[in-house]
Amino acid sequence: MRKLSWPLWLTSGLLYVFLYAPIVVVIVYSFNSARHGGPWRGFTWQWYATLLDNQDKLAAARNTLVLGGLSTLVSTLLGTGLGYGLSRYQFPGKRFFSFLMYIPVVIPDIVMAVAMLMFYSQVRQWLGFLELGMTTMVLAHVTFQIPFVAIVVRSRMVGMDQSIEEAAHDLGATSLQTFLHVTLPLILPAVVAGGMLAFTLSLDDFVVSFFTTGPGASTLPILIYASVKRGITPDINALSSVIILISVIGTVLPMLLQRPAKHRGDT
Repeated sequence: MRKLSWPLWLTSGLLYVFLYAPIVVVIVYSFNSARHGGPWRGFTWQWYATLLDNQDKLAAARNTLVLGGLSTLVSTLLGTGLGYGLSRYQFPGKRFFSFLMYIPVVIPDIVMAVAMLMFYSQVRQWLGFLELGMTTMVLAHVTFQIPFVAIVVRSRMVGMDQSIEEAAHDLGATSLQTFLHVTLPLILPAVVAGGMLAFTLSLDDFVVSFFTTGPGASTLPILIYASVKRGITPDINALSSVIILISVIGTVLPMLLQRPAKHRGDT
C-alpha cells in the first residue's frame, strides 16, 4: 500500500477544513456569552439553558420529534417490505419498479415539496380533506424516506445467503415464519440503520416541511429559518449545535450497526 504524499495530505486537510469549519464556528459561538453574536465575550452555557425556557422552541422540538418518529416508523415498515420484495420476488416490471424507487432519492427537494403541495391541494379540492398540518408533513416525509430504507435493506438482502431461508422452508416453516424468525433477525441491523437514516433525514429536512406545514406545526428547521431572518443569535447557534449532534449520532450509529452485518456477510 502506497503512503499518502504531502500534496495529497495538504489537499485533504484543506478540503476537510472547508467542509467542517462552518460547523465548528456554529458550535464554538453557541458558547459565546455575547447576546447578539459578533466578537467573543467569554464562555457560557446560558444559551443551552435558554432553550429549555423558550416555549416556541420546545413546541418546535416536540413537533420535530413527533414528525420524525411517526414518519420513521411508517417508512421503516414500508421500506423494509419494499426492499424485501424487490430482493426476494420475481414479478413483471420488477426492473421498472426498482428504477422508480431511486427517483425520490435523486429528485431535488424543492421539486418534491412543490409536487406534494400540489397533490394535497388537488385532494382537498376533490375530496375535501388533507388540510396542511402535521398529517401532511408526516405523509410527505414518509414519501421521501421509504426509498432510503428500502435501499439499505435491499443491499443487506443481496449479500445474505438465501440457502438459510430455503433450509427453513425445507423444515416446514411458512413464508411468514421464515421471515419473522430467520430473515428479519439477519437484516435487523440494516432495518435499524435505514430507520436511523430516515429519522436523520426527517430531522434535517426544511424544504419539504416548509411547503407542507400548517398552523401550529412548525419544526426546528423552520423555526431556525424564521429566526435567522431577524439575525443570528447565540441561542440559534445552540439549537443548531443540538441538531448537529443528533444528526451525527443518527449517521454514525447506522454505520456501526452495518459493520457486523457486513462481516457476517463476508463469512
